Amino acid sequence: MESLRSSVYDVALKRLERIFADFDNVYVSFSGGKDSGILLNLCIDYIRKNNLNRRLGVFHIDYEVQYAETLRYVDRALSSNADILDVYRICVPFKVTTCTSMFQNYWRPWDEDLRSLWVREMPEGAYKKEDFDFFDETLWDYEFQIKFAEWLHKRNNAQRTCCLIGIRSQESFNRWRTIHSDRNYKKYKGLKWIREMRYGICNAYPIHDWLTTDVWVANGRFHWDYNRLYDLYYRAGVSLDKQRVASPFISQAISSLSLYKAIDPDMWGKMVGRVNGVNFAGLYGRSSMMGWQTIKLPPGMTWEKYLDFLLKTLPEDIRQNYQRKLAVSINFWRNKGGCLSDETIKKLEAMGIPIIVEKHTNYKTNKKPVRMEYLDDIDIAEFKELPTFKRMCICILKNDHTCKYMGFSLNKVEKELKEQVMEKYKALI
Repeated sequence: MESLRSSVYDVALKRLERIFADFDNVYVSFSGGKDSGILLNLCIDYIRKNNLNRRLGVFHIDYEVQYAETLRYVDRALSSNADILDVYRICVPFKVTTCTSMFQNYWRPWDEDLRSLWVREMPEGAYKKEDFDFFDETLWDYEFQIKFAEWLHKRNNAQRTCCLIGIRSQESFNRWRTIHSDRNYKKYKGLKWIREMRYGICNAYPIHDWLTTDVWVANGRFHWDYNRLYDLYYRAGVSLDKQRVASPFISQAISSLSLYKAIDPDMWGKMVGRVNGVNFAGLYGRSSMMGWQTIKLPPGMTWEKYLDFLLKTLPEDIRQNYQRKLAVSINFWRNKGGCLSDETIKKLEAMGIPIIVEKHTNYKTNKKPVRMEYLDDIDIAEFKELPTFKRMCICILKNDHTCKYMGFSLNKVEKELKEQVMEKYKALI
């Protein structure tokens, strides 16, 4: 058997030693995936081997719709080690992003108004919306996670609370940026893998430098339980880097949504009637009909005119959402500029595209900020880096309500909410 890289394993144990020494309230964010499963097993082993007289919280958001193998694994993990685990299985009807529908940008798991359509019964002992005094109908799932940390911190009368998150920087650039960027949250005592999120509350990423091979070698060497869904993924020919456990309706999962039909047909049958557009997304999620491959412009139209046509087919609130995103993007490229490499700048200049290249940027990058107007389309390798009406059309065709394909993260309302919370805790500090 391939050996587990002793460096990352030993370093992870040292990080856990620091966490359990500095924080009196520690819990693991557990999704049922391979990474959070590894982190949970590491923590359980550490507590037992060091005879720590303390308990470990386990925070699991149950999204109602999930593979049966994932549910079985979650049930096993949450029912084991009851002597040291405090389990918080969350079954709450917050808003969750969906990219299966052009007419809805979210759905609600465990929605009481749609109880007859639930894909399964709510697990016993689950925490419901009535258990949280902060819950209201406007909350998104990611906002709930933030408020849960505050709720648990207060409930346990903790001095310092730490949420352990099993993300690895190998998985994506955004995850790498979570660990290495200094822009959003400050480091805890100079440690880049612990971030201060709120007053007395931190997030920690003890396995951020693990590779996928490290995860599977650890499961084999220590005989840890894991989600058997990954075995089914392997048999279905899904590559290691594509094997993920997540909400099935987000943009990253649409192209693999059809796997439910082969791997878990019973759940698939229930999903089709549960969330709008699931069957269509399952059929066409990997095709040009939803913008995943090359899409063609209708005859006699520009991409700008096609965008206008697509917007007119949408409900008012969905249309306004896309229009707001487009306005922000146009203003950004016109007045501030996006950072592009010298090679890309030379290509634009050679094509005769009007651009203004600035000398300095506040971002930590070797690229230069370039101001320019929106293009209809452009045929170069850096297409995804440039502002075009075609990219906006693709967002709509993909039901990408958050416009991640356009490079958006938090919208204006979400940023304002974040700023309000930060100001609140700045006053407390």
